[in-house]
Amino acid sequence: MREGTGFCGGIVGVAGKIGGFLGRMRWVAYLAGAALYLGLLYWLRQLGTSTDPLFFSYAELIGTLLSFTFAANALVRFRGTHDRISLILAFGFILSGLIELAATFGFANLLAGGPDAQMRVPLTWMVGRTLLGVVLLAALLVEKRLPNSREPSREIAASLLIVGAVGYLTSAVYLGAPGEPLIRPNAVLSRPWDLLPAAIFLAAAILYQRRLRGTPSAFDRALCWTAWLNMSSLLATSQSERLLDAPFTFAQLLKVTSYAVVLGGALVDNSRLFEQVRRLSISDPLTGLGNYRRLLDALNIEVERSRRSGRPFSILLLDLDGLKQINDRHGHLVGSRALCRLGNVLRIHCRAMDTAARYGGDEFALILPEAGREAAGAVAKRICNRLASDGEAPPLSVSAGAAAFPGDGETIEKLLASADRALYRMKGRRTGTVSLARIAACL
Repeated sequence: MREGTGFCGGIVGVAGKIGGFLGRMRWVAYLAGAALYLGLLYWLRQLGTSTDPLFFSYAELIGTLLSFTFAANALVRFRGTHDRISLILAFGFILSGLIELAATFGFANLLAGGPDAQMRVPLTWMVGRTLLGVVLLAALLVEKRLPNSREPSREIAASLLIVGAVGYLTSAVYLGAPGEPLIRPNAVLSRPWDLLPAAIFLAAAILYQRRLRGTPSAFDRALCWTAWLNMSSLLATSQSERLLDAPFTFAQLLKVTSYAVVLGGALVDNSRLFEQVRRLSISDPLTGLGNYRRLLDALNIEVERSRRSGRPFSILLLDLDGLKQINDRHGHLVGSRALCRLGNVLRIHCRAMDTAARYGGDEFALILPEAGREAAGAVAKRICNRLASDGEAPPLSVSAGAAAFPGDGETIEKLLASADRALYRMKGRRTGTVSLARIAACL
């Protein structure tokens, strides 16, 4: 016993050492990446090239368009999930987009002001970057305090107030600052003011990175990457010696990329949410099978297919026997479990082309494409055998009735009515336990 314990302890110790080594290697990789990025910024600073002013205008317009598009998707996400982060960020990106739009119109005047004017950091850049970083932090803080919205109308008003307050305070800080943000070409950091929003985005990136430890979505990952990209963009502008030089251009590309990333994450996550809503709208929440709506859709498809191809199909109605007695004797949890047991049999032991649905309270339906009455009878036998041998208590039995298209009805209503009559004929003739021979005779 001691030898086994010592062996297990040795394995745990080796695993701990390996984990510590991998953790150290991860930090080494982070430091190496940071060093390479700083080297890239130094190289860009030495290039001495300039881009066309139209590049800045196009970048700002594209960033504005992406901001507004993300805001629209974030509002749609809030509508479906009542996620406060989405709501606050939607208004934050709208305000940031408006600031960037104003920067587009004011940039030409800045360039026309001569070399001295170009040594000033655009105030719209500082306000827009700082505003977005603070909004990212504020959204996360509010979400941790109150993660779910209770009254959407009040949440919208509160989010507008938060974003408006952040925008006002950010503008007041820069407008009331004792010193004007200037570019110092000969300094190690040409634009040290950019380190302030960079630090804000760094804090946001770390917090959103921690958030990914739970159950991350594409939206959460996109927010984390957006924070890192914006921080990298601001580090690049801190090395810019004049407007439109290589570090400035690189920073604009990173900023627009961050908008594309967050928009892509929102679109991917919204598509996942829409798929979940669609799946819930056509599935039974208890058994996971299709619901009545899904059953009618599948029947319509099979009727059209059968009319085109001339091949029949069958529908099998199944009724779980004695569900009321199970509920009275064992409780409703056992009764719900009995429904799930039958649902599992239908889901697992039927063909992939078949459609299983919960038809009513204790009634189920199974659509069998390209199957006649004999095939439906064989399926009913197999279902009864599987249900009787599932090993759970109490033992379950089902009654079944089938109808084939077009012989038993040329419309969905007539087909379901025919199967329902067959089901209740069987239930009227049955007594006691399930009889597979009687099921076959009824079918």
